[in-house]
Amino acid sequence: MPGPSLILIFLATVAAMEGFAYVMHRWVMHGPGWFLHASHHRARHGLWEANDLYFVIFALPSILLLLGGVQWHWGGWATACGAGIAAYGAIYLGFHDIIVHRRVAHRYVPRSSYMKRIVQAHRLHHAVESKRGCVSFGFLIAPRPEALKQALAQNQDAALRPAKTVKGETAA
Repeated sequence: MPGPSLILIFLATVAAMEGFAYVMHRWVMHGPGWFLHASHHRARHGLWEANDLYFVIFALPSILLLLGGVQWHWGGWATACGAGIAAYGAIYLGFHDIIVHRRVAHRYVPRSSYMKRIVQAHRLHHAVESKRGCVSFGFLIAPRPEALKQALAQNQDAALRPAKTVKGETAA
C-alpha cells in the first residue's frame, strides 16, 4: 500500500496535468503543432486521425516514469507521477474521445451541470475552423459557456463554422 505522500504525488500529478494539457493545447497544438491537431478540427474519415499521435507523445513520459519507478528503482515518486499522468490520460480519453466526440458508440447523455458544461465548452472550442480564435483550451476545467460565447462573439480572429445539427443537437 503506497504511503500518503505517494498518494498526494499521484493526485497532484493528475491535477497538474490539466494545466499542462491547457498549455500544450493552447500554445503547441494551436501553434507549431497544428499540422497534427488540424485533423481534429475537421471531419474524421476512418478510425484514426493525425491528432491521435499526441496521445502517444504524451504517454511517453508516463511510460518512462513508470518504468523508472518500477524497474530502475528511481523511487516511488516516479511511479506515482507516471501513474498520475496515465490516470489523466484515461480520464481525458473517457471525457474527450468517448463522451464528447463519441469515438465509441454509447448511450450516455450528460445530465449533471458539470458534464454539460465541459461538453458545451469543447463544442464551442470546435465552433472555430482555424487554429486562431478558439476558446476553451482546458478540458476538465472549463469556463461557463456564456463567457465562451461572448469571447467568440468579440474575437475577430475566430473563423466560425456554420451552425449545423448533429444527432438532434445544434452545434455551438
